[in-house]
Order: sequence, then C-alpha cells, then structure tokens
Amino acid sequence: MSRAKRSNDWGFPRWRGYGGAREAAKVRLCDRHGCTEPGTCPAPKSPNSPDRWMFCQRHAAEYNAGWDYFAGLDAEEAAQREADETRDNSGYRESAHYGWATSGDGTRSRDELRALDLLDLTPDADFDAIKKSYRAKAKEVHPDLRPGDEEAARAFQALQLAYEVLRAAEERREWKG
Repeated sequence: MSRAKRSNDWGFPRWRGYGGAREAAKVRLCDRHGCTEPGTCPAPKSPNSPDRWMFCQRHAAEYNAGWDYFAGLDAEEAAQREADETRDNSGYRESAHYGWATSGDGTRSRDELRALDLLDLTPDADFDAIKKSYRAKAKEVHPDLRPGDEEAARAFQALQLAYEVLRAAEERREWKG
C-alpha cells in the first residue's frame, strides 16, 4: 500500500519560493492587435463606462497622447473647470512656504511659464538668468537696430511683456519672502 506524499506548501511559512506553484500564471496580454507584452495599464473604452482596455505601457501612452481634458467644453465651461481644480489643489502651494520648494515645482504661474518659454529658459531659472536672456534676445530684435521691421518690433514687444511679467513676479516673491 503506497502512501500519498505530503505537500510542502501547507501552513505558514510557505516552504517553496513564491511563483513555484504548479499552475500556470495568468497574464493578460495588451489589447493592441499583435502586441505580446503584458497588459498592465487600464484605459476606459468610452466615457463613464466600466469597461476597460488593458494596454502595455507603450500602447497606453500612445492611447492617451491625443486625450484632451477640455474636449467638448466651450470656453466658459473650460475656464470654470480650470478654476475649480485650481481652487481644489491650491493647498499644495503651501509647500513653497517651507523653503524646500523651488520655482520649478509649480510655484510659477502659467503666464510666467509662457514668459520663460519665450526667453528659452527652464521653469527654475533665477532672475539673473532671466535678465541675461532678456538682454541678449532684445538686442537681436531691438527697433533701433532693425528700423522698419514689423516682425522684429512685435518680437521686441513680446520680450518686453515677458520680462515685465517675470520682474513683477520676482518682486512679489521678494516682498513675501
């Protein structure tokens, strides 16, 4: 008479390594046709639907690349939604008070970021770098150096406005700090 062999997996601790079970592991593949990567990133099939696509990271990024949060809203509704979210998330700005926050972490306004983009600077640029970039770019398009050039005049005005926005923001920071 033969006895059944006792399993090593009963009770705690588990004696074999995890993943050492005899059954096959269930892996859901990416829902993109022809992809053989595991589908670990859920994406909605349609708005307000519980059904989800399961994509690999590469295809999830591709799926979300064209997603527009404000699609289908008119300008007034989009502005209201943005204002609501800004109000709801404004508590995170408090971190700037503690000194470990820098200008590259969301403490700059959208206008400041546009101005920095016009000056080809990163969001964490200090005011000396702003002055230096403004002066260099203003010399290239100054109306005295390019008389009669309408495009240069417009570019110079845009640079002046960008500098004014950043200077005013810097003054506010100095006043608060």
